[in-house]
Amino acid sequence: MQQYDELFLPNGKTKKVKRNGEQGERVIKNFIDGHKIDYVKGRVAFDLEWNSKDQTFDRDLYALRTFHECGLIGVGVLVTRSASLNPIFDKVPLLDKKGNVVLHEDGLLAGQPKSCKAKYGASTTWMGKLLYRLNAGRHGGCPVLVFGITPKLITD
Repeated sequence: MQQYDELFLPNGKTKKVKRNGEQGERVIKNFIDGHKIDYVKGRVAFDLEWNSKDQTFDRDLYALRTFHECGLIGVGVLVTRSASLNPIFDKVPLLDKKGNVVLHEDGLLAGQPKSCKAKYGASTTWMGKLLYRLNAGRHGGCPVLVFGITPKLITD
């Protein structure tokens, strides 16, 4: 069965072209280098951002934009935490590398569990930081579908 690729023309239209049988990576020398998208299947790129520095969104959106402009993808999908998830971190105890609850060592809270909220601050990846960048058009012409993880998805 003959397979086809979609070629994006300068006038914005697309043209189907026969695939030449190669199924490996497509390389455009000196054009796309640096950041790789988490997953690409067919013409869909997927990236999950969980508690990275918010500048990571700039890198992701630039990569989606570039891959789209080169005709390598048709859409990007990003998943991050929603703003409604932020209060949940007040209730979740901070754990050390061995899985033990970290306790406050001094002051009024001595002996009580520390909250992991400090690790999920305003400068990390969450929907508020992503929407600002999308509204600014940093994704160029690449369609981007965004999902925010909400408290409804959490089970004990």
